[in-house]
Amino acid sequence: MLVKNPQFEISAVSPKQYPTNGLPEVVLVGKSNVGKSSFINTMINRKKLARTSSEPGKTRQINFYNMDNTFYFVDLPGYGYSKMSKSEQAKVNGFIDEYLHIRKNIALIILLIDIRHEPGSNDKMMYDYIIRSGLPFIVIANKADKIAITKVDSAVDSIQAILNPIKDFTFLPFSSERKIYTEKAWEIIEQKLNMN
Repeated sequence: MLVKNPQFEISAVSPKQYPTNGLPEVVLVGKSNVGKSSFINTMINRKKLARTSSEPGKTRQINFYNMDNTFYFVDLPGYGYSKMSKSEQAKVNGFIDEYLHIRKNIALIILLIDIRHEPGSNDKMMYDYIIRSGLPFIVIANKADKIAITKVDSAVDSIQAILNPIKDFTFLPFSSERKIYTEKAWEIIEQKLNMN
């Protein structure tokens, strides 16, 4: 998909700030610093639309990025950042929970996990939460450039073996650095948006 005029629309901290135009939403969830903003920038071939930071736990709001008035990429706050106080973590988890619970136009959830590590307890909790929600989702094993290209497929398989041993959901590798694997991700997004 070619996105011609992506726009940052709003950082929302409560439902009354969420956009009301009814566009479908592709939602990114994952640990702090797993690369959600970089994923957005890579997919739309922009360097800085979504704000990236080397400091985990930076995104504390829900960021809505409007893609040509066709759909939104929605960047949820990262979870599981150890230096965040318990009350801040609870607040972030509340944001995520509230959004996923009340939002009616979620077309796809993308759960990002670092390909180099086994899914942590927070990842497992989020995965279970998404399964229970019944919403369509895929898992992206991000930072595939950090391991040898020959090991990418087996790393994705081992993450899937932990979370989804019966393999009835889609798990894909991704690399913002190498800008590869974007086509498969777009294919699934377009399918969920009924664009192909």
